[in-house]
Amino acid sequence: MSECSSKGTCGKSSCEGCSQNTAKGPQSMQVKENAHSRVKKVIGVVSGKGGVGTSMVTSLLAVAMNRKGYKIAIMDADITGPSIPTAFGLNDHAVANDDGLLPEVTKNGIKVMSLNLLLEDQTDPVVWRGPIISGTVSQFWTEVCWGDVDYMFVDMPPGTGDVALTVFQSLPLAGIVIVTSPQELVSMIVTKAVKMAEMMNVPVLGIVENMSYFVCPDCGKKPYRKSSSRARHFSNRLPAVRSKDGSIVRRRKDGRSPRRTPRKDEQLFIN
Repeated sequence: MSECSSKGTCGKSSCEGCSQNTAKGPQSMQVKENAHSRVKKVIGVVSGKGGVGTSMVTSLLAVAMNRKGYKIAIMDADITGPSIPTAFGLNDHAVANDDGLLPEVTKNGIKVMSLNLLLEDQTDPVVWRGPIISGTVSQFWTEVCWGDVDYMFVDMPPGTGDVALTVFQSLPLAGIVIVTSPQELVSMIVTKAVKMAEMMNVPVLGIVENMSYFVCPDCGKKPYRKSSSRARHFSNRLPAVRSKDGSIVRRRKDGRSPRRTPRKDEQLFIN
């Protein structure tokens, strides 16, 4: 333990709250979950740029894990542009009891909490300043009775602003999935999200490059966009990942390919 540098000279009877008191070390900013929540893993789904399909990827990840038999929940942290309820056809209002808010549940058993489930009219705009929006996200963690959840996916708004900072600091993130698209402009902005994750010591679990191709309804072929994939730009920052053509895109720190083939549970296909 470190000694107080002002001991005996500051005139205070206690070191509590003193800026010189470093004995306890850095304090965690994570907030405590609701007493009726038991969430095992929290995974953020982020993007630096809007319109790349973050909500769609969040929904697909949730459905895929739900089909594997896991108990899944989605926190819609995109407060000003919530779309998760619409994606799952949820139109009822969320209700509350003495223990807190109760999430709505999809037909397949996925628990969802979104601001759109609390609005009188789903088309009403949310004209709030940053601190109120961030506080709402925190309340989705502390005041919602999530129950038993194996994986919670947090659908986050684009950018590295208030909501992203709140989720990174307040929730026990196991890691994030980054959604991007092939355009150079998008990849430049998504790089900011990658760097923010590194600054906050949050693992980047993988990247989903959305809108890389479309499937022809007549022949079934997959014409790719003329712009080349930008996924390789992030390869050195990611765990073992395979690209859409099956090749390994992650590189070791020395720039060479990994010495082993990734295990099945490490592979994330980028499409």
